[in-house]
Amino acid sequence: MPDTGNGTPPPRRTGRREAAVTAAAFVLCLLGGVVQVDDTLSAPSAAAYAVAVVSCAVLPLRHRAPLAALAATTACGALVQPLGLLLSPLIVAPALISAYSYALAARTERHAAGAVSLASAVLLASSVPLSGDLSWQDASRVVTMAASPLVAGLLGHSVRNRRAYLAAVEERARRAEKSRESEARRRVAEERVRIARELHDLVAHQITLANAQATVAAHLFDVRPEQTRKSLGELVATTADALDDLRATVGLLRQSGDAAAPAEPTPGLSRLPTLVDSFRRAGLEVSVHEEGTARPLPPGVDLTAYRIVQEALTNVTKHAGTRSARVRLAWGRDRVTVTVADDGGGAGTAAAPDRPPGYGLIGMRERATAVGGRLSAGGRPEGGFLVRAELPLPPARTGDAAAGDAA
Repeated sequence: MPDTGNGTPPPRRTGRREAAVTAAAFVLCLLGGVVQVDDTLSAPSAAAYAVAVVSCAVLPLRHRAPLAALAATTACGALVQPLGLLLSPLIVAPALISAYSYALAARTERHAAGAVSLASAVLLASSVPLSGDLSWQDASRVVTMAASPLVAGLLGHSVRNRRAYLAAVEERARRAEKSRESEARRRVAEERVRIARELHDLVAHQITLANAQATVAAHLFDVRPEQTRKSLGELVATTADALDDLRATVGLLRQSGDAAAPAEPTPGLSRLPTLVDSFRRAGLEVSVHEEGTARPLPPGVDLTAYRIVQEALTNVTKHAGTRSARVRLAWGRDRVTVTVADDGGGAGTAAAPDRPPGYGLIGMRERATAVGGRLSAGGRPEGGFLVRAELPLPPARTGDAAAGDAA
């Protein structure tokens, strides 16, 4: 039968267990009444039945009022010897069960120790013979009666500590599971943002070039057929490249495990000439200037620099209203500064007020921040738009640093 859902057994199972415990205590009381004071055996007397009935009747109350149940069963045990019965652990079984239950349910360990010790003292005092010499049987009986409630209390205290330990372990397990779920959700969110950023950079760049080439072809269709044919050929090549890049990206995302090797080298500043040429074919004149001594970049920084230039030039093509842009790479001791500027009307959504804001600048800032750099973007006082990114460089070697200082 399942639990009720809060960690406690159902009422029917609890009732059966309580009935079994009460019946076992009653049988033990009667067995204790079989042994007489002169160590002979006889049928339980009426006094033994009375002690068994009264002490076992209050036994089911030990969960709701454990201290009262312990006091009542201990009082019944104290009356055993005056009634002419032999005081033994069997006949005071209800008191031992009550001591166990109180040690299990007491608010503090001090309360449990005090109540169980008091019950043990009462039963110890009741087990001492009222007259005659104290024989070794009497001495062993006294020691047994003194130890029995203490053993029951210690057993209850041990079970209580065990339950508290298991509850603490379960709580830690629940917290760990919740933490793992939160970490998994965080990683999934980060991966979604990363994939969205990569797809945005890829699709926006290729579609912008295709749009520019299609615009040129439409504009020159009647007056310059040869130029139109060239623009259409470049449009076909651009869309083919876009499809290949999308196919490769989706293929990587569909893989169940890590790829053994990337499908193609990760883009970086080494591919900057190819990127610039693609924009030039689309009609945007791009000039590139470098200052300082170029150094190899870590893969993450290299990809970030490439994507920032790509997205900035894409924004120029889409929004700036100019046909020229300037790319500047300034290599310093501990950072490289990437600048993309134009002389147009400014990037943004001014050219298309009915369109929602894009994610280009957001993605560039996220990329720069992810590698420990920073990015600023805004209009220039003399007109146009400027994107400036400062990205960290690895420590320069002695020879590279000297060459940079000389430059």
